[in-house]
This record gives sequence, C-alpha cells and structure tokens, in this order.
Amino acid sequence: MQFNGISQSYTRGQALPELLKQRILILDGAMGTMIQQYKLTEADYRGLPGNTRFAEHPGDIKGNNELLVLTQPQIISKIHEQYLDAGADIIETNTFGATSVAQEDYKMAGLAREMNEVSAKLARAACEKYSTSDKPRFAAGAIGPTPKTASISPDVNDPGARNVSFDTLRASYREQIEGLFAGGVDLFLVETIFDTLNAKAALFALDEFFEETGERLPVMISGTVTDASGRILSGQTVEAFWNSLRHIKPLTFGLNCALGAALMRPYIAELARICDAAISCYPNAGLPNPMSDTGFDETPDITSSLVDGFAKDGLVNLVGGCCGTTPDHIRAIANAVAKRKPRAFYRENSVVAA
Repeated sequence: MQFNGISQSYTRGQALPELLKQRILILDGAMGTMIQQYKLTEADYRGLPGNTRFAEHPGDIKGNNELLVLTQPQIISKIHEQYLDAGADIIETNTFGATSVAQEDYKMAGLAREMNEVSAKLARAACEKYSTSDKPRFAAGAIGPTPKTASISPDVNDPGARNVSFDTLRASYREQIEGLFAGGVDLFLVETIFDTLNAKAALFALDEFFEETGERLPVMISGTVTDASGRILSGQTVEAFWNSLRHIKPLTFGLNCALGAALMRPYIAELARICDAAISCYPNAGLPNPMSDTGFDETPDITSSLVDGFAKDGLVNLVGGCCGTTPDHIRAIANAVAKRKPRAFYRENSVVAA
C-alpha cells in the first residue's frame, strides 16, 4: 500500500487511508462530557453494590473515568454506541488517562494494563455492532498526555526540576499500547499533546512495539494550542510541532481541545498548508463556561457550522468534537460535512514537496 509516498503495510485499519481520500471521516465527541451527565457518586465509581472489587480501595476515586470500564462498563458501551449512532466512523477508547503515570494519582497504577485491554474490547464490540459493508467503524486507542510534563519544571524556583522522566513515560506508554492492542484497537491516537517530549515518549514506545511485534497500525497525532500565541504549552508553534513529529509518518495530524473551532482556525489552516498527512480537527464546543450543563456554550448548530467552514475551505480530512461536545454535536457535524470533499493530502500536493 502506497500512502503519502511511503509504503505502509498496515496490519489493522487498512481501509483508513483510502477512506480518508474518499470523504471526510467523523471522529466521536467527548467521553467525559457524557459521563458527567450520569452524575456518578463515589460508590458508583467503585461499582457498588454489585461490584465489590474496589470497595476497600484507599482514597477517593470519584472522577477516575478510566476505572468505569471495570466498574460501569455498560455506561461506557452506551456512550460509544450513541456516538456511532450519530455517525462517527472512529470512536476513541476510554483510556485518555489509563497510564500507570496518570493512574498513580488514584493509587491504581497496577490496573493500567487491564483498563486499556478492557476499554479496547468495549470499543471494538461497539464498532462491530454498528459496522456495515459500506460504513466500517474503527476503534482508536486513545493515548493521553498524562498529568506530568517531561520538558517543563513544576517548580518556578527550579527551572531544571522535572516530575517525570522520558524513560518512565516510555515504559508507561508501552504498557498502555500493549493493552490497547490486545483489546483489538484498529489504530492509535496520541492526543491533546501539550508537551512534545511526552508525545515523543509515546511515539517512541509505539515504534518499539511495531518493530518488535511486526504489527503496523495507523497512528494519529493531535496537539493542543493553549493560548492565542498559537503555541503548545511546551513552546512550539504548530509548524515546529509538525516538523518535530513528521518523521513518524502519521496517518493524520492536527489539533483538538483548547481554544474551540473559531480560535483554532488559523492554526488548522497553517497545518493544512504544510502537512503531507491528512488533517484532523476536533475542537471543544467553544470556550469553557462552568454555568453551562456541559461546561461549554456552543450548541450543535454553532459547532457544526464552524467545523463545516473548515471543510468548505478544503482544510480537513477528519473532524469530530472534544470537551463539551455530545452525540448531537457529532450528528450535526457529520450532516454538515457530508457534502464536502476531503482535503487532498498526497505528497505531490504538499507545499513541503514543492
């Protein structure tokens, strides 16, 4: 298979490159936003009364959404199915924080491997339920940034201090990758990147996994611009961000979260100009508003109209939603971009190759 001018023999998700050429694909929306609607208690997170496995676990675990694949799997499955019913081609596993590094906050680091495998199985089962011959569905293994940063000091008085090392991140991500693969994901999504060094640890772990196993799955990369300067938190512009990770030859490259679609547009336009990969964009439903039911103000009509503007101008290949988005947002986005053509992303069309 020739993709982006480079031979890619994917062992899973083989149909994705061609589908991205044919139409704009749809990613799901926010898992956390949907979980919030259930207003789960501490007992609910522990799975009580039906599941007593974590009844005696020390400390509060409310808010550990990744644990719900073990204690409330029916909720996670239902959310997956709601997004698939809304038109999502790709759904993300509920594993954004399912690394040993992140789970240490809840004293559950030892559960990371299990969380990832079970979460992948739930997402894969939902995809199989909704897949048809003309609309296959795909499960993306979600790999989040962790709460720690490898290139920024947590101590304003000590610029050289770090709260995590590259090797610790790499090992944690490798464990997550193995669990996601065992559970059946079709591709990997390294997302909401605010520190490029963290992302490099995840991508290094993926490269090691592919080399050692002989498997080769599509990789999606998505960063987050944190302010109006157009930079990610560790200081890179989107152009520098792309150039520091392009050697991975990702299937898609783009932005998510943070600013919302309206403020994200110039940065998506810049990536569309320079990248020879497919471009992804899944923004928040505007800027945060704690008074809103979802924590964000934008209605499905507003968000879909903004995302459709990207599609109309030929900037994107894959779109969806991040924080504050719901199945209604995804349905509106899917309906809006159905009439649009995907951005040409072949190497011969790239500014870089010119």
